[in-house]
Amino acid sequence: MIKNIWNKLSRSKLLHHLLDTPAPRWTICLVDMLIVIVSCVLTFTFSDFHDSDGPLWTYSPWTRGSVVVAVYFICSLIVKSYKYVLRLSVIADLYRITMMITFASIVLIIATLGVQSLTHKLFFRIWNIFLIAVFSFTMMMCLRLGLKYVYSLFVSSISRRERVIMLGSAINSYFLASALKYEVNGQFEPVALISLSSKESSKSINGIPVLKYDEDDIKDIFDKFNCKTLLFLSNQIEFMKSGAADVFLEHGIKLLMLNQVEEFTTSENGHPALSSHVHHINIEDLLGREPIKTEDPRVNRVIRNSVVMITGAAGSIGSEIVRQVAQFGAKEIVLLDQAESPMHEMQLEMEEKFPDTNIHLYIGDVTNRDRMERAFVKYRPRFVFHAAAYKHVPMMEHNPSEAILTNVFGTKNMADLSMLYGVEKFVMISTDKAVNPTNIMGASKRIAEIYVQSLFFRNQKLNDRPTTQFITTRFGNVLGSNGSVIPRFHKQIEKGGPITVTHRDIIRYFMTIPEACSLVLEAGCMGSGGEIYIFDMGKPVKIYDLACRMISLAGLRVGKDIKIVETGLRPGEKLYEELLNNREHTISTHHPKIMIAKVRVYDYANVKEHLAELKRSLDSGDNHALVLEMKHIVPEYLSRNSKWEKIDSEVRKECGGHNVVEIPNPN
Repeated sequence: MIKNIWNKLSRSKLLHHLLDTPAPRWTICLVDMLIVIVSCVLTFTFSDFHDSDGPLWTYSPWTRGSVVVAVYFICSLIVKSYKYVLRLSVIADLYRITMMITFASIVLIIATLGVQSLTHKLFFRIWNIFLIAVFSFTMMMCLRLGLKYVYSLFVSSISRRERVIMLGSAINSYFLASALKYEVNGQFEPVALISLSSKESSKSINGIPVLKYDEDDIKDIFDKFNCKTLLFLSNQIEFMKSGAADVFLEHGIKLLMLNQVEEFTTSENGHPALSSHVHHINIEDLLGREPIKTEDPRVNRVIRNSVVMITGAAGSIGSEIVRQVAQFGAKEIVLLDQAESPMHEMQLEMEEKFPDTNIHLYIGDVTNRDRMERAFVKYRPRFVFHAAAYKHVPMMEHNPSEAILTNVFGTKNMADLSMLYGVEKFVMISTDKAVNPTNIMGASKRIAEIYVQSLFFRNQKLNDRPTTQFITTRFGNVLGSNGSVIPRFHKQIEKGGPITVTHRDIIRYFMTIPEACSLVLEAGCMGSGGEIYIFDMGKPVKIYDLACRMISLAGLRVGKDIKIVETGLRPGEKLYEELLNNREHTISTHHPKIMIAKVRVYDYANVKEHLAELKRSLDSGDNHALVLEMKHIVPEYLSRNSKWEKIDSEVRKECGGHNVVEIPNPN
């Protein structure tokens, strides 16, 4: 019968409402004052309160009691001891109550000494003031601890929470563990703390055991507490990157990260919304590379009040450049792209986030020179960030003419127009696939690099006055971009698998979109022309290991819940990417993560001649001749896993790969 009553009570909406709704602050203050009154009564009853001459009517217990309550009430208002939620706070309450009682006692002692000096009558004995303080403190804390204990019993009996072990036994971890444990409608039940310090292990904090971190004992610890989830603070991410994450993931332990915040927000009903700060860790958080930070003040000075044109503005990289340029206070931003719907989405986003920024949407194709020229005539940009390009390797392997048309001649159009209309800086966004290219896409981007660099040095020779500065940036794969491997893996995991990887040993460099765009902006500011910028991307990531980690982070088992299937290298794909080819070296810049690639410099007249031949092949529709000419321009371009491999032998027979003239670097 009692069990049935309890079950009905645990399902009661009224009970849930009472647990979910903190008591009004005035009721807490009222209860505290009642405790003070009880403390006065106890003190007056069990102590010699009156002075030997007999009390005056002004010194009656009622008068004295009223003075005590008034002083305590004023001190309570000053200290705000009623402010915190009774069932959730302990340390804060202890501090506030101690402050309130100490201040009240000091005031009463000073008042007593003052009255005694004036009337020679004892208003209070010091011992009485001390007893009132002791009684009040004891009952106030007992009330709070009692409510906290009763509340925890109710919460644990009516809620289904996920058992978690927290990493780190430092004071912040303990406070957050306690807050999670007593959170209204919380989702997590901390059952232990794993300490990274041997000094803090083998202890218990407020009933939560503290255990020493040992890789060999991790599985036993989680089995002992019947727990499958680790919760750690965001400031511990570097420790997780160092390899600790793999230790937990190997044992099928789910990882959750909690933002380290000093004061959590509260929901509409007044209770701390702590669980909203807990989220699943992203694979991006475990790439093991320090975030690349750029020199924002320098970029801000250059970009502010400038007219900036961004091609490919609706793409992953282009759209982020638009956002960052807007943050730096550009005078006008020209968004140039041929994708109508994504451009519309960008317009809505910019109107919402940057309503004061002057945005121009310009629909057009970079291969249409007349259309592009009208944009330069109309807007007269100071900076051009050229992100428009075809980037999908297997797709371009089957469509080489489109890769050449957009990546080479589209770039040529924008570079020539930038020179013609006095653009100060032209920043081209290239790729690590342009180094020792094995595919059409990489080779087309390398040809574009060669053209803009040779154009700059040719004009630098011919002109005494400053000319357009052409700058190139190379970087690897971008996390979260259109066609990126990580979103594809997420979708495959959601569908229950399998995850498909092209090869077990394939590796790639990764960076985030904001990092890539920050690099592009800083390159545009620091470059003086002719440079190809690369940067330290850390260690490359094995795609197979990336897939394993993502499966584990989803709380699933590799090979059992989700299988990984090798599909074979795609056309034009190679096992690893490079940032520099074999004949290149780097020089450092003021930024420790950004370097300049010292590359071969090509004669502009020679390059122009080859581009003319490339254009003839393009116009004729002869893809064989087109790819052959690409290999003439880029001797290091050797096809892999592609139908164009047969052309490599033709090139070697023709000229041994030496049909582009090298000249010394003019710089």
